[in-house]
Amino acid sequence: MSELRIALVAEGPTDYEIIQAALKAIFPHPFVLVQIQPEATEPLLGAGWGGVLKWCHAASQRHRGVLEVDPTLVGFDLLIIHLDVDVAGEHYAHLGAALDAMVTQRQWGSLPCAQPCPPIADTVTRLAAVVVSWLGEATPGERTVFCLPAQASGTWLATAVLAPANPLLAGGECDAAVEAGLERLPLNQRIKKTQRTYRLFAPQLTAHWESVKQACTQAQQFEQRVVAATTGLTTGDATRTDGDQR
Repeated sequence: MSELRIALVAEGPTDYEIIQAALKAIFPHPFVLVQIQPEATEPLLGAGWGGVLKWCHAASQRHRGVLEVDPTLVGFDLLIIHLDVDVAGEHYAHLGAALDAMVTQRQWGSLPCAQPCPPIADTVTRLAAVVVSWLGEATPGERTVFCLPAQASGTWLATAVLAPANPLLAGGECDAAVEAGLERLPLNQRIKKTQRTYRLFAPQLTAHWESVKQACTQAQQFEQRVVAATTGLTTGDATRTDGDQR
C-alpha cells in the first residue's frame, strides 16, 4: 500500500517530534509526515502560535473552500493543524501592533479565551473556534485534523516518561507549567526543550501512548479525529490523486 502523506502545521520542531511519535502509535503502517509550518526554507511566517496564525491567514488569502483541495495541499492525505492549548491565555498584542490591528478587520476570534479548568474541554472548544476564524473562507474539511494538546505537547511527553505519581503531573491538562517543568527536573530526569532531546524521548511516547490517552483527554481526542479522517485511506483501498476532492 502507499504510505500516507501527512502535512503538519505546528508551532515548532519539538511539536513535530511529539506528533510524529503519537502517529506512530496510532497507525499500524508507515507514513510520511511533512512539516509545512514552520518551514526552514520559508522562515518569514516565523514559529510559535504567531506562525500558525500567519499560516492560517495566508491560507485564507490563497484559497476559498475546503482546505484539502488548496493546490498547495492536494498532494497530502491528511492535514494536521497544531496549537498548544496554553495559547488560549495569550493576547494578539503580544504578536505586534500590525497583527493586533487585523483582529477586528478579519473578525478573528477573541484571545484570551481560556475557561475555568477542569474541564479542559471548554477551553479547547473556544480555541478551536479561534483557529477556524483565522482560516476565514479556507474551511477545514474531512481530512483536516486539529491537534490541541493541553496545555502543551510537552504535557504528553511528560505523561509518557514520568511516573504517574510525579508531582509535575499533579495538575494534569489544567497546568500550563508542565512542559517548562521538564527542564527543571533533577539532572538525571531533565528534558530540555530542543528537537534533538524530544526526538530522543519520543519513542517512549509511542510506547506509552495508551497511558497518555488515559491521562490526557486531548490525546484521546486527537487519535479519534485522526482515525476518523483516515478511514479508508489506511487500508490500501484508497489512492491519492492530485485534485481529488474525496
